[in-house]
Amino acid sequence: MSESNLKKVSFFDHECSGDEETNLLKNSINPTYSSLNGDSSGEFIIQNLYENSACYLEGMKKNDHEFLSNNYESLDYDKVYNMIDMNKEPKSANSIFVKNLSRWIVMFLVGICTGLIGVTIDFLVEIFSKIKYSLIAQSITECTSEGCLWKPLSLWISSNIGFSFLSVLVVVFLAPASRGSGIPTVKCYLNGVKIPKVIRIKTLISKVFGIATAVLGGLACGKEGPMIHSGAIIAAGISQGASTSLGFDLNIFKYYRSDTEKRDFVSGGAAAGVAAAFGAPVGGVLFSLEEGASFWNQSLTWRIFFGSMVSTFTLNIFLSLIKGNFGDLSNPGLINFGKFQDINYSLFELPIFILMGSLGGLIGALFNYLNIKLTKFRNRYVENKLLNILECVLVASTSAVIGFLLSFFVNKDCQPIGRDLVSKYPVQLFCDDGQYNAMSGLFFQTPENSLRSLFHNPLGSFNPITLSTFGVAYFFLAVWTYGLAIPGGLFIPSLLAGAAWGRLIGVGMSYYFTSLHIDPGKYALIGAASTLAGLLRMTLSLTVILTEATGDISLGLPIMFSVLAAKLTGDLFNEGIFDMHISLSGIPLLDWDPPATTEKLNIQDVMSHPVVVFKERETVGHILQILKKTHHNGYPVVDDSQVTDSTHFGLLKGLILRHQLITLLKKQCFLNNDFLLKPKDFREYYPRYIDIKEIHIDDCYLNYELDLRPYMNLAPYSLTEDSNLPRVFRLFRGLGLRHLIIVDKRNNVVGIVTRVDLARYRAHVGLKNTVVSELKVTK
Repeated sequence: MSESNLKKVSFFDHECSGDEETNLLKNSINPTYSSLNGDSSGEFIIQNLYENSACYLEGMKKNDHEFLSNNYESLDYDKVYNMIDMNKEPKSANSIFVKNLSRWIVMFLVGICTGLIGVTIDFLVEIFSKIKYSLIAQSITECTSEGCLWKPLSLWISSNIGFSFLSVLVVVFLAPASRGSGIPTVKCYLNGVKIPKVIRIKTLISKVFGIATAVLGGLACGKEGPMIHSGAIIAAGISQGASTSLGFDLNIFKYYRSDTEKRDFVSGGAAAGVAAAFGAPVGGVLFSLEEGASFWNQSLTWRIFFGSMVSTFTLNIFLSLIKGNFGDLSNPGLINFGKFQDINYSLFELPIFILMGSLGGLIGALFNYLNIKLTKFRNRYVENKLLNILECVLVASTSAVIGFLLSFFVNKDCQPIGRDLVSKYPVQLFCDDGQYNAMSGLFFQTPENSLRSLFHNPLGSFNPITLSTFGVAYFFLAVWTYGLAIPGGLFIPSLLAGAAWGRLIGVGMSYYFTSLHIDPGKYALIGAASTLAGLLRMTLSLTVILTEATGDISLGLPIMFSVLAAKLTGDLFNEGIFDMHISLSGIPLLDWDPPATTEKLNIQDVMSHPVVVFKERETVGHILQILKKTHHNGYPVVDDSQVTDSTHFGLLKGLILRHQLITLLKKQCFLNNDFLLKPKDFREYYPRYIDIKEIHIDDCYLNYELDLRPYMNLAPYSLTEDSNLPRVFRLFRGLGLRHLIIVDKRNNVVGIVTRVDLARYRAHVGLKNTVVSELKVTK
């Protein structure tokens, strides 16, 4: 729904001149004001502000390719400060203690449930992949000599199609919000954007079942990204103590039923998901801070770290139980890189790692470019459910065919059985007795096991042709797979493709520097880290996650150098893949900082105008008319006793939210304005507030007056109209606002700023200059 008011301020065409006085705003908003004490000392400064803004706007590029959708609502992260909150009884020390303790209990439960979800996914993948690959390997062994290789190929294709069909089915028909890794949607939620159905129980069920079947379907995707989304959903559900989807309410944690409280728990759930996926609790906290959370506080850090540790420990305990060695805590995450032992690196290798990072940045930029082009094609032509299912089936069958053909034609890379330390299903194919086909060893196991093979198999386990062919093939399969209607992540595909070319460089190094002990697994790790950083453009959290996953702190320095080089190189060409998909969806995400070079852009050029306002006492009929006519979520409350015109809408007194007005009408508070509702009454319908269409009031009540003063926010954030965009942006984003009221020097309302108003300005920083564009806003 739109949060912007009726229209944007528009401008006259004009020549920008330092000597010219130009009225930029229609409706005769006069940019010359006198100061409150009666003099006109502020006139020259404000006129020049507006003239600079006009010159800036005239040079701004209109971006016709990107757009912003006006259908996304914002979340109410700003707490309401009104009279009923002020008049309620102060909390006792015991109630404050219970509330704080409950936060720790919630994070404990979130950590346990997230760990159990990870165990469930891993158990399903291990059990069914064992059956799948053992049957295919047995069929290949039997048919190699008998000339019936079409049978294992058919078995491979049919198993891929079967599992992938189940994955796409639950996404398309049960929960479309579970599509993809889920990290972009969680990031948007924490940024303050309400994505429909992103934290529903149906989405969680679809996510867990869909990612397990997608990996079993042989698709180039990983289960680590969806774990982050799963953790966020679990946190959102447990913290509310109720489920509107399942129709139950445990009547606990009611004081957490607000967007502000839920945001903090979702941050912790995302971190717990990272910890369960990689066995990296510290990396999970940093990931939530760097990539997810837009708002942070000190007390939240310890709770998130606690939840991440509980998640990792729970996963450890249950995996050790499943594997028959209860108490062995050597399986910290779903993806286990294995132990990197006795890996040393010298000073001369650091520049090589930096160059590998730059190469990873180039590969990541190419991946992002190709995937976005493909996603635009999907958005245009793959529209309905049937086409989404057919595309997924096509990718699954193509993945099987490519794996079979590469194993068939690249058949000269034969290795003695036992050299691959990870693969459980060695396929002889056309190799001699006692040998296996190295290419088939990479395809006939889960992607996580293939990654460990590239990391830990000894030198000579793969020849250069195998590594280069596999790396290129898997790269393009990953490009094609990401964006399908399945819950698939990007971590494992990018790590696997990067490990292939990284190990290839390690093999080349060992060939040219025979006097040195070169471990190709070390270069495979750097290649994997570089490629992942080139795609995601994460730095601090990614370095810590990978360092924790390796279990060797000494590898932190080369990983850091390569990750930083990958990000800097990739940023020269495009954004990270998650940010690009968010932009492509038209979601009004606010970056950490305001767009560069927008200091001359005045707030009057940005704000929405005119503004729909309410008086402190309004008739029921007028409130109903406005709520049905507009879809705004916040309305300034004004004193219109002074003279108002088309540009000034009264003296600002407060701000009333849409759901507050609907609740007041629902409970018929207009019958007795002396009877005040309590704060819990407004949380009764959270998070699915009542729609105005569900409110039916008899005509005899339409002239009754409703007193808004006890319920309106008495101190809404506001700024004067001579502020510039960077100042407004920092205040809006830093405080997590949904509405920012713009007033003149006498505190009269002249405009309002919402998320879309700020997000439509984008800066594209290049090597030579910075171009600021204004995006189109669509409905």
